[in-house]
Amino acid sequence: MQLSHSIQMMGTTIDILIDSDTPKEHIAEVCRLLTLYKNRFSANDADSELMVINDNSSIAPVTVHPDLFDLIAIGKKHSLATPSNLNIAIGPLVQSWRIGFDDARVPSPQKIQKALALSKPENIILDATKQSVFLSQKGMKIDLGALAKGYIADKIMDYLKSEKVTSAMINLGGNVLVYGDNPRNDKGIWRIGIQNPQKTRGNHIGILALKNQSVVTSGIYERRLKVGNKEYHHIFDQETGYPIETEMASLTIVSDLSVDCEIWTTRLFGLPVMQALATIQATPRIEGILITKDNRLALTNGLRSHFQLLR
Repeated sequence: MQLSHSIQMMGTTIDILIDSDTPKEHIAEVCRLLTLYKNRFSANDADSELMVINDNSSIAPVTVHPDLFDLIAIGKKHSLATPSNLNIAIGPLVQSWRIGFDDARVPSPQKIQKALALSKPENIILDATKQSVFLSQKGMKIDLGALAKGYIADKIMDYLKSEKVTSAMINLGGNVLVYGDNPRNDKGIWRIGIQNPQKTRGNHIGILALKNQSVVTSGIYERRLKVGNKEYHHIFDQETGYPIETEMASLTIVSDLSVDCEIWTTRLFGLPVMQALATIQATPRIEGILITKDNRLALTNGLRSHFQLLR
């Protein structure tokens, strides 16, 4: 039996589709897990488990749940890797701009420099034995927004697989993970639309045909701040503290794990186009689609037979 459900959470609409013997019970548990994980990983909820770490910056290490320690360790590793535009210590900069929230503003150059000085991932001190996290500078803030949805999607799909559901789809506001045969397609294929960055949400530039994989897109078209005649997007340059200057309009990564999609969309977004493509081609178990601001599209070899261009 097949059942779908939508819920507003994490600043987005989350869509769930489950085909199982007891889909109502499975959806109820998925909603419970979503609430649990939001309360664990959120950088915007004052009472989340992550905020306990941030509130104790320079004061004391905080022993955390293994899932939170695991995701912070993954995030630190990829924040220090090369090339990488991922930085989980970028919380002070994100909170200085607040793009995507009602109180968004352009910070002063002094505030940006102060935030950058506090956004150094090497100052996240991890103790695997104690499962503790310590931020060594006062005012540091971890922000897992670039990774958490993917990690959560994988955790929820692990639960559904353990329940032996026939098939499932989770869409966390554009972060899509599918499992099993699509009950709405006679070949069992899931067809995932890739947003056209030049058009409003729901207008697709192409369709990906997939099974048992995740699709995640990073783009500069979603959250924006307009001040006078100038617009700012929400993906920041770690060197300047301002929105990154780039040819890219969007970068989509396809992989078996949703967290891997999140890692690589964030690491590579804003790099020179050819460097990003070459990195994807050279990295095992990921494929990608890159769309530029002037509407050029490139995709890696592994997706050519799975992608249908709509324009």
